[in-house]
Amino acid sequence: MALFAPVQESDITRAIIERSMKDLLAMTPTDVVIVGGGPSGLVAARDLASQGVRTVIFEANNYLGGGFWLGGYLFSHLTVRAPAHEMLAEVGVPYEEYAPGLYTALAPHCVAKFIGAACDAGAIVIGMTMVDDVCVRQDNRVAGVVINWNPVRYLPKAIAAIDPVSVECRLVIDCTGHDARVCQCLAHRGLLELKGMGGMWVNESEDAIVEQTGEVHPGLIAAGMAVSTVYGVPRMGPTFGGMLLSGRRAAQLAMGILERDA
Repeated sequence: MALFAPVQESDITRAIIERSMKDLLAMTPTDVVIVGGGPSGLVAARDLASQGVRTVIFEANNYLGGGFWLGGYLFSHLTVRAPAHEMLAEVGVPYEEYAPGLYTALAPHCVAKFIGAACDAGAIVIGMTMVDDVCVRQDNRVAGVVINWNPVRYLPKAIAAIDPVSVECRLVIDCTGHDARVCQCLAHRGLLELKGMGGMWVNESEDAIVEQTGEVHPGLIAAGMAVSTVYGVPRMGPTFGGMLLSGRRAAQLAMGILERDA
């Protein structure tokens, strides 16, 4: 007796295509585009989607989490400082207090829980997709992103003339880490000045990252380590509380902007 239900290979193919196309059509247009599925992007996506905001994450890799998968130096335990450990509890990640105000948790467990939380909230995830550019409207307001299949960037130039497509939205959140990829698109046009990431200084960095998370250009919010690249804030190294709280602040600011412009 066969263990699994019999299916046709054609049905498997059709299921993948049809379900994926449903997601693509659902986010064209959408309310908020989050570029980058690391810790700040996952938190922002969860918080927004849970409030009924149509939210899509574009991730250049075939996995979410970014540097959140490792705690630093290829080790599997990461650290967060109070009060960010409360966010781990929100999604069911166990943690231990290592020193007063400093907590450890298993990095893969954190990623799995935050991915699950974002997906459970209703966020759409589109992987292997790079953001090439932004859509602009009156007064150079960001009104969407230009996307392409990520492997295109590795093709020989002779065969890489593959046009991208655009996704319109009401807000874009740059969660691409130190690269600040969306912010770079504006910098290349002279619309935004990037000061570059500062040197490591944990006690200064995490507060500054959260406090300076915000709308860096009309229609564009910078969150997580993209904030460091925009403002020259020190880097925080292998501790993740600032990125988690920055994602939450980005979602709160986004909700305010969406309600204001409704």
